[in-house]
Amino acid sequence: MKNSRRLALPALWVLAAASMSNPALAQTPAEGEGLSPSEQNAQLQDAPEAEPAVSEAGLGEIVVTATRRATNLQDTPVAVSAIDQGLIEQASPRDIGDLAAFVPNFSAATVTNFNAASFAIRGVGQNSIIVYFEPPVAVLVDDFVVSSVQTQLLDTFDIAQVEVLRGPQGTLFGKNTTGGAVTVRTKRPDLDNIGVEARAMYGSFNTTRLQGAANIPIIPGQLAFRGVMGYEYSDGYYKNGACYGPVVAFVPTKFAGVEGCGDGENIGGKDVWNARAKLLWEPSSAFSALLQYEWIRDTSESVPGVNETRPGQLFDTLGVGAATPPGGDPLDFAGITNRNSNLLKMEKGHRISVDGLYLNMDLDVGAGTFTSVTGYRKQKSRLPSTYPNQAPVAADGEVLSLFDATRDDDRTTKQQELRFASDFGGPFNFVAGGFYQKEKIDFCVAQILGFQDLVSPPLPFATWNNAPYLLCNAQKSRSTAVFAEGNYKFTDQLTLTVGGRYTWEKKRWYGRQQTFIPALAGGFDPGLSIGEALDASVFNFPAGVIQVLDKANEPTYRASLGYQATDDLFVYATYSHGFKAGAFNDQIGSFAPFGNDLDAFALAASATDPEKADSYEVGFKSEFLDRRLRLNVTGFWVDYKDLQKQIVVPIEVNGLPFQLTRFFNAASATVKGIEAEATAVPVDGLTLRAVLGYQDGKYNDYVTPIPAGYDLSSAPLDRLPKWQWTVDGSYEIPFGDHKVTLNGNVAYTARNLSTQSISTASDNTYLNARTLVNASITLADIDDRYFVRAIGRNLTDKRYKIGSQVVGGLWANSQYGPPRFFGVEAGLRFMTE
Repeated sequence: MKNSRRLALPALWVLAAASMSNPALAQTPAEGEGLSPSEQNAQLQDAPEAEPAVSEAGLGEIVVTATRRATNLQDTPVAVSAIDQGLIEQASPRDIGDLAAFVPNFSAATVTNFNAASFAIRGVGQNSIIVYFEPPVAVLVDDFVVSSVQTQLLDTFDIAQVEVLRGPQGTLFGKNTTGGAVTVRTKRPDLDNIGVEARAMYGSFNTTRLQGAANIPIIPGQLAFRGVMGYEYSDGYYKNGACYGPVVAFVPTKFAGVEGCGDGENIGGKDVWNARAKLLWEPSSAFSALLQYEWIRDTSESVPGVNETRPGQLFDTLGVGAATPPGGDPLDFAGITNRNSNLLKMEKGHRISVDGLYLNMDLDVGAGTFTSVTGYRKQKSRLPSTYPNQAPVAADGEVLSLFDATRDDDRTTKQQELRFASDFGGPFNFVAGGFYQKEKIDFCVAQILGFQDLVSPPLPFATWNNAPYLLCNAQKSRSTAVFAEGNYKFTDQLTLTVGGRYTWEKKRWYGRQQTFIPALAGGFDPGLSIGEALDASVFNFPAGVIQVLDKANEPTYRASLGYQATDDLFVYATYSHGFKAGAFNDQIGSFAPFGNDLDAFALAASATDPEKADSYEVGFKSEFLDRRLRLNVTGFWVDYKDLQKQIVVPIEVNGLPFQLTRFFNAASATVKGIEAEATAVPVDGLTLRAVLGYQDGKYNDYVTPIPAGYDLSSAPLDRLPKWQWTVDGSYEIPFGDHKVTLNGNVAYTARNLSTQSISTASDNTYLNARTLVNASITLADIDDRYFVRAIGRNLTDKRYKIGSQVVGGLWANSQYGPPRFFGVEAGLRFMTE
């Protein structure tokens, strides 16, 4: 605690010195009011890609759409942060997860063993890859809800603005959440100008990134096309250097006594293509239609990690769980089997493909604007992994998969939203509409439990190392909602906002207990074979499949009171009630613990109840010193009820310890804290910014249906770093027709819980505290038509965990963030006038 407070002092000092920033779009003071959504989008699109400008009027206005209207951040009565193209360029993030450093109490990591987003806000977050789990932090791209955490770590090249709304959402934004929402707005086509934008970057680990965009007016002023494409490749920053052995076996096996190490090659590399094609039609100032096609093909290598098995765990006893040697660099001792047989296909990597089609339309009818958001998104994921991250144990040409598995799913999402935003010109206005989402997920996991061959006799028909153990289930879901929010200006200074949404959720789950391939049809056919895990889908083999229905009808609501105390000071108070829908668990049926009792299986497969949150906020937004200083502060208190806890539950299979991830509405909790952001431009060319987040939370109660080994209510909340701060500065030095921009930042995140066990507190895993230092130097022409940038990330070469878990009495493993990185980026942009 003392160290955390001491580390937070630099940010507190910066706050006191008024050297803080709220990174956002620079706008002229009068912009954003009384505009249709199409005009708002154009306004956001046309914002300069630079730091907030300083003029005689001071800092430019920040325009956000947190209320479904273009409003000035400084009189918007919600806790929202905005990040613009200028900051994104200078920070040179790998994806939107890196932008969390610029948002208070927003934590970004990855799900252990996956390149999947693990976002957390104010004490609730996602730390599981479970495909049916509803993330407490939603991600929306151009108003379409991206429901899969596997594709939420978006590339930032085509992004115009990111807004992070903290606290329960749902009244106005898509799916309901208890933590918050990340709304991403991509760049729109320009109707009048031909344009080209291109960037190329090369850096450490043979990292190569190529990005380009072209804008072509087809009918000037009415119809335009924008095409965007990007490619990223790297060798990976891990080394396949884990060692093992001599292997101990309790039964006769050819693997007994063998030992060795990995080949030391780089592993964990990236190989990703992505593209967007956009067609914007505006036949008049009253109507616009934006049609988009999204395309992603990700064939990155399977995610490696570091085995951190502890003394006494089974894999340590078997001699296959060697941890990093004392004093060794964990990145040099990662492990992966790269096994291709028995459905794994690991050398093909974590394969993800996305095809999406979206249509956003706005119609201004004078009294207001109708907006329609229509979307269809199809995602396929094939995710083979070596879960213990051990070295590839081999004997007689055969690789031993101690615990390898591939998690494969097909997901189809359809969405329709229709809303109306009034523009009456008087004291009262409102936004109202309806939302509909339909989704189908087909899921199978094929596990290879080769460690069983070291401790038990082989199966009657094969060894465990050559018999995929299949768990398949599926879900069809539908979410329907109506919503409305109105605001009334009692005076020019005092505004009341009240809104609500009512949601109908319906989910149907299909599941079958885990089984081997020969038993898929209900009998036992040794000749039965399949080509990939999803060939065993519950829809292809219905024998033993059960169905479980879940329904929930829930309200969300919000009330805000805003008061413009002076021209430079806005104060507000907000109360909001939100919920997150109940969820099924894709791991129910693992190890077939229910036998032939399908009723018990169906009961265990039941969905959780909705999770609920009541949030209270008070804050102020201010500007001083002729608008050269902007300081925004929010205090909050959130009460969570029926928290959906992902509990690591120990079980025993064939006399050996295992674990399952189970979902329970197990707890209630309270989280309170402070969030602060500001911008200061003390002299022309120098922009100082900082972000400070403090949050403190505790469980009020924590009870699970399964007896716990310790007092769970004493555990820390998941993904709740007590302190988070960032100090950032940019200095622009003009000379002639060129300029040099120096940018640097220091970002601190406190230690926080990654996964929790119910058996013993010693099995809890944590993401360690970290302080990361990044910098860039940019040489550009004065009009930003071309640039060369040197990039440095994690300059102190910090080792820090981004995912960690303990698997009962078997093993422990972690993923680590990238080490020190250096890169050079060059780019150009051309636009006709």
